[in-house]
Amino acid sequence: MAIYREKDAFERRNAANDAKKALLEKYKARPAADDPAVLARQAERKAILEARAIREAEKEKLRQERLAREAVEKAEREAKAEAERLAAEEAAQAEAKAREAEEGDRIARLLADEAERKAKRDARYAARKARGKRMPPSANYG
Repeated sequence: MAIYREKDAFERRNAANDAKKALLEKYKARPAADDPAVLARQAERKAILEARAIREAEKEKLRQERLAREAVEKAEREAKAEAERLAAEEAAQAEAKAREAEEGDRIARLLADEAERKAKRDARYAARKARGKRMPPSANYG
């Protein structure tokens, strides 16, 4: 069984220096900007970006068409609702006018009936006045 041994400061410093050297070597080993592999990767990224831009433009175009279509549908619905509201108002006004006319006819009939009753009553009163004062039959006996 291995015994665990803690690293001292020198070993830690040497390990850090080795790691820094490895990073520097990796950076220096990186291909140059004019390397064909780098240029190919850049061209591929550019093609991907252009395809993405085209897809986004297509999505935006479809979204704008959908919004325009929804706006037209909304305007049609609002126009239909407004027309229905106006028709309902006109029907209500016509009904109110009919009710008013019916009420006016009823009042006219009541007034005409009242005038006719008054005319009959006046005629009876005038006839009674025209006959003069007669003595009731029981008054002759007394």
